[in-house]
Amino acid sequence: MPRQSRLDAPGVLQHVIVRGIEKRKIFLDETDRHLFVKRLADLLMSTETECLAWALIPNHFHLLLRSGICGLANFMRRLLTGYAITFNKRHNRVGHLFQNRYKSIVCEEDSYLLELVRYIHLNPLRAGIVKSMDELDCYPWSGHAVLMGNREFEGQVTEEILGCFATRKKTATDKYRHFVEEGIAVGRRTDLVGGGLRRSRGGAVAGQQVESHDDRVLGSGEFVEYLRSEKRLGDRLASGISLNQLVERVAEYYGVTAESLRRSSRMPMIVEARGAICYLAVRELEKSGTAVGSVLNMKRSGVSLAARRGEMIVEQNPGIKERLFGC
Repeated sequence: MPRQSRLDAPGVLQHVIVRGIEKRKIFLDETDRHLFVKRLADLLMSTETECLAWALIPNHFHLLLRSGICGLANFMRRLLTGYAITFNKRHNRVGHLFQNRYKSIVCEEDSYLLELVRYIHLNPLRAGIVKSMDELDCYPWSGHAVLMGNREFEGQVTEEILGCFATRKKTATDKYRHFVEEGIAVGRRTDLVGGGLRRSRGGAVAGQQVESHDDRVLGSGEFVEYLRSEKRLGDRLASGISLNQLVERVAEYYGVTAESLRRSSRMPMIVEARGAICYLAVRELEKSGTAVGSVLNMKRSGVSLAARRGEMIVEQNPGIKERLFGC
């Protein structure tokens, strides 16, 4: 079954999970963490994206975001590409740092906001990185310490979360901490990282109508229907551009015609441009090899080979994606 495109509507709440390739560590030392958090904070401010919770674990991280003016896809592309380049230079390595496809789930705020904040902020404790709530209160690599007032992180939304508990800050902080501590006994919440919950209207009774659902959404059937009515669940590309638009932009980037990229050629510039299109279409736009091949007049196997060449081209020219997909 083909993968669905990600939902990328500004203003919606999204739980994002990013893992290291082959479960490898993506943060090897404190400098890595500082560099990542600095990049994250800068992007949050420049793109008007709101971060409501976050946690860094050695081989993955969680973010709870409301995407801003550039959308989630652009935000994550800039965050992951920039950090991967920095990480590889620091540690003298090459190749991918992250799994090919990060996970993002659109979440219904009224039902899940506080549960997600608690779940994400308890990750360091569940992972054994810290041993107690007292340690978690000061752990510098999650948003919990920021909400407790023990750390600062520009770009994190704090007043909104604390305001859910009380109007006075001290009271709100105490109640928030108690709420988080209660979550320890709950354990791992698989329902908060899966999305697409299926529920029957009025209960799980045979013959009853199943609520609307979507694998990319954590929320009620009514919430899914609302997103559909707002046209936020369409199958539009994560980047907001079509394959034909990608071809046109790559053609402009290389100074050739779009039509020349739709024909087989041995000219080095055309070969390179077609490789970049194949890689970006498959990796960034999440299109199938068949769909890409239909636009470039290539077989599916040829798209796969060209995409491998394109990966090297894009990695050697990290600015190309910003030129093609930037806000």
